[in-house]
This record gives sequence, structure tokens and C-alpha cells, in this order.
Amino acid sequence: MVIHELAKQTGIAAGTIRYYESIGLMPKPKRSVNNYRQYTSADVERLRLIGGARGLDFPLDDIADILRARDNDMAPCQRVLDALDQRLAEIDQRIADLLALRETLDRLKREGAALPHDDVRGEQCVCYLLKTYRDSGRVILQREETSYD
Repeated sequence: MVIHELAKQTGIAAGTIRYYESIGLMPKPKRSVNNYRQYTSADVERLRLIGGARGLDFPLDDIADILRARDNDMAPCQRVLDALDQRLAEIDQRIADLLALRETLDRLKREGAALPHDDVRGEQCVCYLLKTYRDSGRVILQREETSYD
């Protein structure tokens, strides 16, 4: 089958399939005489695994590790379980961060609502709270330091 048929069967765009080939998640396909990529049912199954893992937000490195195990005739089950544990831990941390952010936003809203609403210069109103938030020592999310990729 050609790439558009593979894309249709798996729901993964042709450009994404080409990208997966370029980074080694998908093997380089054989080419027909007209130089079209030729895919097999094994490619469909491999791409479905990749798509499922990506749908669960698995990092590409984890997917590559799982596929390497399979390619070397090793069961990747423990790798998958480890990756699931890692994803769960990351999600739990994100939830905790979001809950802390929500609490902080709610507190700022309550504090700001009690301040004047007509301070054009922003020195005694909710705008002042925003301007001074980072310098106030209050920390909710360290966006520059936290990566979810």
C-alpha cells in the first residue's frame, strides 16, 4: 500500500508518517519502480502502536525504546508499564500545579475585588497585585523550570 492508504488506515497524516520515518520510529519503506513508498500490514500495526502511544502523550523516546525492544524480539511490556507510571506521575504533578494555580488565582481575585476599581495608574488595584506578583515571593508554577514534554 502507498502512504495515503496507510494514513487512511491508521488515522495518522502522511507528513507525520514521513517524520516518524525520518527519526527512525518507522523503518524506511521499500520503494516501487515509480519511487512510491510501499507499506505492509506490519507497518500498519507498528504505526497503530505509535499512534496509540502518542495519543496517551508518551514521549517519542519512550516509544522508540518500546519499539526497539519489539524489534529485538523482547517483550516491551515492562517498558510500557514503566512509561505508564511515568505519565501518571507527570499528570499528578500537573494536576497539583493546576490546583495550586487555581487557588492562587482565586485568592488574587478575592483580594483584587476588595480594592478600588477606578485606579487608572494601577497603584492601588488588582492591576498592582498582578504587577507585583512575581516579586512578592509568591510562587505558583515555575513555568520556565517545569517542562511537560
